Amino acid sequence: MPELAEVEYFRKCWDSGLGKRVTEVRCHPAARVFRGMKTKELTVALTGSRLLSSDAHGKQMIFRFENATLGVHLGMTGELRCEGYGFDPGKHDHLVLRQKTRTLVFSDPRLFGRLLFHQGPADPDWWTAQAPSVLSKEFSQATLAAFLLRRQRAPIKSILLMQQAFPGVGNWMADEILWQARISPTTLGGKIRDVGALWKTIRSVCRNALRIIGTDGSDPPTDWLFSHRWGRGGFCPRCGLDLERSPIGGRTTCWCPRCQER
Repeated sequence: MPELAEVEYFRKCWDSGLGKRVTEVRCHPAARVFRGMKTKELTVALTGSRLLSSDAHGKQMIFRFENATLGVHLGMTGELRCEGYGFDPGKHDHLVLRQKTRTLVFSDPRLFGRLLFHQGPADPDWWTAQAPSVLSKEFSQATLAAFLLRRQRAPIKSILLMQQAFPGVGNWMADEILWQARISPTTLGGKIRDVGALWKTIRSVCRNALRIIGTDGSDPPTDWLFSHRWGRGGFCPRCGLDLERSPIGGRTTCWCPRCQER
């Protein structure tokens, strides 16, 4: 599932359309990504409207047009692309916004993503009500310590996946944070010895992931856990020991039993 950095990368894929008008809207009204939305209103509002700006926050994106706001949640398999003007949409391309020289496409083969639509000048509640970014001033060491205290009996891996405190942090980023912080994913929230070090690592991993993946979709450095955690096998890039994998909090978790000894 796309996480904070991948979401930022996909947001930028539509940047070439900023300042340009939508000449045509094509969509699959029955697709589940439009659930709860009146696609006819979306089509009318976006046709002829100029794309003004965009932002990403956590796992969600917002695209502001002159007449409306479009929200995008990629789910597991969603993606945004920019194609040529004459692009012929495929069956998984559920929203197509044509401009004079390009086509902005939202595709989602498994339909776990979602599109949101809002008319009006102000940002909608589904955008403004999100938790503060882990890179913001609101996400302080004290905030993190208080959150861990309220969930002191939950494993730290499960805690890091809670979007109400760590928006955009998903499975691989949580594993990366814990590996770099040398914390076992099974450690309980109330047993974290150095909250300050964990706070710094959360911000460091997220900042660097945005800088690397969020810029052009590149993979992180090979000395990160990221490059070694996928599939079976793999070894710790720090000590060389075989990595372990086990479900924690309902998600397959990867860690080094030596570097992250409980």
